[in-house]
Amino acid sequence: MFAVIKTGGKQYRVAAEDILKIEKLDGEAGDIIEFNEVLMVGEGADAAIGAPFVDGALVTAEVIDQGRARKVIAFKKRRRQNSKRTRGHRQHLTTVKISEILTGGAKPSKKAAAKKPAPAKEETKAAAPKAEAKKAEAPKAAKKEEAAPAAAATLFTAPKGEADKLTEIKGIGPVAEKQLNEQGITTFAQIAKLTKADIKKVDENMPFSADQIADWQEQAKALVKK
Repeated sequence: MFAVIKTGGKQYRVAAEDILKIEKLDGEAGDIIEFNEVLMVGEGADAAIGAPFVDGALVTAEVIDQGRARKVIAFKKRRRQNSKRTRGHRQHLTTVKISEILTGGAKPSKKAAAKKPAPAKEETKAAAPKAEAKKAEAPKAAKKEEAAPAAAATLFTAPKGEADKLTEIKGIGPVAEKQLNEQGITTFAQIAKLTKADIKKVDENMPFSADQIADWQEQAKALVKK
């Protein structure tokens, strides 16, 4: 006899003694867990199909191991933006062994592991001194965090006066204009006067290539002359 269960947003066809890896569930090795969402149970003409779940059906399984899947690499590259990003992800999985497939409201031979109770009030009181010690350390950490923004500086110093509308340069959109402004580039004159060292700095620290900046410079020079 087999059953189709639903867990972690997925469906699995299982039979007794089957071992499978599913989305992470709470439990330690040796614990018994229950699957109440049974979509189908039985075999052949005797199979019962739920709407959506079969009444009185239950599948129990024993936790064998808590682990993680193989790493999946996600790589993203933005063309002509000098931007690359690589991220890795390992999904948490629970390995279980199907113990019983029950129907008609039958009770499992082994009960599911009880959930851990919430910490008692006495334990909470015992933890209070530690919490107070952390609060005492908090002001020191706050001072460090306050000092951090001051240390962060822009790439360039914005000139005094009204900023130019950099979107008049072909290739600079609202997002790029905001990024340039945040780094102190606010006028056509600044872009026109960027040195090779300045262009290298932008190329290394912002999502703009040296070729893009060279093109912007030609347009900025023309706009400055107007």
